[in-house]
Amino acid sequence: MRQWTPPPGWLFCPADRPERYRKALQRADITVLDLEDAVAPERKDAARRAVAELVNDGEYDFERTVLRIHGAGSSEHTADLHLLRETSIGRIMLAKAERAADLAQLGHLEVIALIETPLGVDQCSSIADATCVTALMWGADDLVAGLGGLSSRCPDGRYRDVARYARSRVLVAAKARSLVAIDAVYMDIPDVDGLRAECLDAVAVGFDATVAIHPTQVDVIRDAYAPSADQVRWARDLLAATNNGRGVTTFEGRMVDGPVYAQARRILARSRHTRERGERATDPATA
Repeated sequence: MRQWTPPPGWLFCPADRPERYRKALQRADITVLDLEDAVAPERKDAARRAVAELVNDGEYDFERTVLRIHGAGSSEHTADLHLLRETSIGRIMLAKAERAADLAQLGHLEVIALIETPLGVDQCSSIADATCVTALMWGADDLVAGLGGLSSRCPDGRYRDVARYARSRVLVAAKARSLVAIDAVYMDIPDVDGLRAECLDAVAVGFDATVAIHPTQVDVIRDAYAPSADQVRWARDLLAATNNGRGVTTFEGRMVDGPVYAQARRILARSRHTRERGERATDPATA
């Protein structure tokens, strides 16, 4: 269940706006159909009905959609579980995951655990150990609110130390278990340069994807995660020259060994995602 390598350009979409879902599928690699924060309290039941209708009408893309449900401590959680049983939706994001016990009723699903509370950060390793968990994502603003703070970022846009700690801890917990690691949303929609810089940093340290909150952010995310032509050339030449990455040797004046081969394979995997996205975008069936 844990062998999942999703492409990087994700997009949140309110579950009570099915017309936006259709557009999100065209724009993003993965659409996170959101029953939680993106839906007003009085619209929760309508949102669940909209999701069920998408499934019943054959419009729900099971491969490229993640359904975000409420955390286990929420009054809406039980109704979300009922929707999952009715529709056979198998891939979800559990908001505000805080304990391994939160996953007890989700063992038959593929779960992205969203770590966004103080307890969730404290318990993220045990959460990641649950067999149904395929990915971890972290969130900054709910975390800082739970700490009693006022802002996750400094005036210059950099994360404050406590947010950086949470980001690093969730990343390490995911990668220690070969899970997908998803970086937090970037709230300043017009700040394209800030988003790009944060995504480039995410790629450099090992995140697999970033989730957009607005369609205009998706291409910025995707471009930041896409390797350059020089990187792809280097990775291909390295693996070809070393029998697909075997042994310790030198290549282009640099010593190479296991970690370097892993970097090369990761570059080629990200290149495949870029190519597959381009093929889907030009396919008349998806236009």
